[in-house]
Amino acid sequence: MAENTKPRTPVKRRDFLAGVGAAALLSAFPLPQKSAVAATSRERAPDGAAIARLGIYPPIGISRVGGSKKWFFAPEVPGVLSDTEGDYKDGTQKIKKQVQRFRIYAFDDRGRVIQEVTAADATIEWRVHVANTKAAWYGFNNPLDNGDVAPGLPGQRRNQYFVTDSERETMLVIDGGETKITGADTNRDGQDPSYAMAGRFWNVMDVGLGQLRTDEQGRLLVFPPDGKSDSPTNAAITSFADNDGWHDDWCDGPVEASVTLRDGTKLEADHAWIASVGPNFAPEIPPVSTLFDVIHNLNVAQGWVPTTDGPVSFRAQVYPTFRRLALMEWISAEANLRQGWLDIGDFSDPAYIAKLRDSSLGNRAFRQSVFEKFRDPYNDAPDAYITERLKMPMMLGDGVNYDGSPLQWFRFPLKQYDDLRQWAEGNFTDDFEDPGADVVKALDDLDLARRPDALTEAALEPCSGGAFHPGVELTYYLRIKEMYARNTDPKAEPFRLALGKREKLVQNIGFLLTEQTAFNGNPDLGTPPPIGPQGPGDLTRWMGLPWQCDAFSCQHVLMQEDFPTAFWWPALLPIDVLPEKFYRELMNEKLSPAERVKFFESREAWSRSVAGIGYHANASYWDGITNMIALWERMGFVVKRRGPTDPNKPASIPDEMFVEVGRDNMEFRFHWRPSMGDLPN
Repeated sequence: MAENTKPRTPVKRRDFLAGVGAAALLSAFPLPQKSAVAATSRERAPDGAAIARLGIYPPIGISRVGGSKKWFFAPEVPGVLSDTEGDYKDGTQKIKKQVQRFRIYAFDDRGRVIQEVTAADATIEWRVHVANTKAAWYGFNNPLDNGDVAPGLPGQRRNQYFVTDSERETMLVIDGGETKITGADTNRDGQDPSYAMAGRFWNVMDVGLGQLRTDEQGRLLVFPPDGKSDSPTNAAITSFADNDGWHDDWCDGPVEASVTLRDGTKLEADHAWIASVGPNFAPEIPPVSTLFDVIHNLNVAQGWVPTTDGPVSFRAQVYPTFRRLALMEWISAEANLRQGWLDIGDFSDPAYIAKLRDSSLGNRAFRQSVFEKFRDPYNDAPDAYITERLKMPMMLGDGVNYDGSPLQWFRFPLKQYDDLRQWAEGNFTDDFEDPGADVVKALDDLDLARRPDALTEAALEPCSGGAFHPGVELTYYLRIKEMYARNTDPKAEPFRLALGKREKLVQNIGFLLTEQTAFNGNPDLGTPPPIGPQGPGDLTRWMGLPWQCDAFSCQHVLMQEDFPTAFWWPALLPIDVLPEKFYRELMNEKLSPAERVKFFESREAWSRSVAGIGYHANASYWDGITNMIALWERMGFVVKRRGPTDPNKPASIPDEMFVEVGRDNMEFRFHWRPSMGDLPN
């Protein structure tokens, strides 16, 4: 257990390295973790500047489902965690909702930031139109943009026994319609049905899609639905991603705002997007690549954001990758035992980080030796499947359908990898120590000019940026330029999705979804390409149906090799965890040091018992993905906890660790169905 048995001494950056609450996380990390270029490209407008444009931020917002009436705000500053009052559940069964807050900023004719516009400055009418169109979409097989190294596989329509567009619209589309809200503190308690978003499935089942509120400044709050899935026909679960007769309540759609300023000027703000997706079960551990990384990579490749040839920032562009790899040891056995399959140091060791920060020529060989252990996304050689396999991170990739494809393994976005290359060559600035950034605790602590970009990054930083099969929250289309307004409008901001205006939410591109129809549409049917301007429900329709099945199935993938075993997205759906019961024992001063270390070094599967419990339980994969529909809120969250401080504390147990907490009993009645309501206690 090389990763766990050596002593670790806390340093100033340890809180950040291990992940902490909103009050402390930024004590160790600068605001522009990855968006340093984008963040510093904005300027503050001079006093008295005239408003020329308004924009809603973040451009892509993320709410997360939960069955609890309690809630917390989505992150608003990169690296600063949400204030959840110390827990992500309201007990052991109900998960708190993550609520996305949207703000409006004003800009002058040169794009400089003037101010945030609130209800004190203007009358704001917010408009949100979300929908769930999963059941009316096509089945998922694999991404359609990987070319010959992992060719796209066609997908048939879900619920194809509904043939006509009108049938599919009526029976399969859950349309929340356009919902409007204005004023400050509107619908404060969430009881006003005027602001509820809902639709019908199968023309018999009402499905909630969340609700709208405003805060005391008139900013928009988008509450997600409860995360429920159900089948009006009691259909069987037969797939991890495509189950006919089923719905869930994930949804997405545009967020728009009409603003009337005090002087009577009326402006439409640049639109944003909201997606309500699943919980993040390891919220204090970022994915090794994030959705921000993915979209930023596209923006750089397209020349949509300014770049420089100067040295990269160690703190903003390099260290995040090391930190994320260090934290993965708490959520997967493969990362915890990484030294058993890869000769690499401990990214959580302050001494090792200090060596990584050394940009001297004499340290170049060491840096290169570390860099060579990252999987090369440029390597498409025939033997890349073999030569790149045992590199970091040990995760599966887009092309898992194809044995021998280099895309069977996870790949970094090119920009993230190129930053590591610059670091290895010594072309970086050691700006790890930055007292100015350490004091940032909330959005208002930032300079006004940096706030829009902070909101943009913070919303996407906790979201998985690969592998997209189909993914955790959203999927591969976010790396494709046709999805964005900037593709056709040079004045549009890089992160804003292109807004389509179809009359119907059903999008019929023929009997099969193929690479050709995905990117070109179906001219014979007059259908525009689905990878292009977006409408309500268009983002989440590509994801698994119901979502809980895909969440359970994305754990280990057993292959011929016994060790290491590749996995999917541990930063959101943990694989191997330190249970709270073990944590209590390692904190038990009455046990011998050797016994305490045993508990500390032991891990359990996060998904344990979901597939079944009991004597000779006939558990299987299919049991698991079916049971997850009922049990998802009983799963534990991986959060930071303090280590022992008593005099007999074993030296090998660190001062801080990540522990699975809030896990509930996994037993439930065999005949239970989602439509019956809550599970028995």
